[in-house]
Amino acid sequence: MKIKLLAENAKAPKRATEHAAGYDIHCNEHITLIPGARALVSTGFAMAIPHGMVALIWPRSGLAGKHGVDSLAGVVDSDYRGEVRVALINHGHAVVEFKPGDRIAQMLVQQVYQEPVVIVDDLEDTQRGAGGFGSTGY
Repeated sequence: MKIKLLAENAKAPKRATEHAAGYDIHCNEHITLIPGARALVSTGFAMAIPHGMVALIWPRSGLAGKHGVDSLAGVVDSDYRGEVRVALINHGHAVVEFKPGDRIAQMLVQQVYQEPVVIVDDLEDTQRGAGGFGSTGY
């Protein structure tokens, strides 16, 4: 994965441990989120991920569990070359502040299914069928 740093204080995404699935993403600006507020936060980097892959932006477990900070709308396509920005929302009850360099989200890079859509008259039946929410007993 190729990373281009767009600002002097920007940090490249980095896995915290050898076996971590996600790459930590750091903010590139000072941001204050009051309860209920959301913001599109600068990371200061752009990237090129291989065709057939997608980067998914997810919340950091600690921020979500301790402070109620979640990420929104996090799909980065392989043909996007602009700055990666992270949409954050504060679902908590206290003001949360971030300064440049703080970890704000994590990024998972995964393979995507890219086959064409085929229109058919019928779909094969399954045990579940058209059963929706709660139909499997949970």
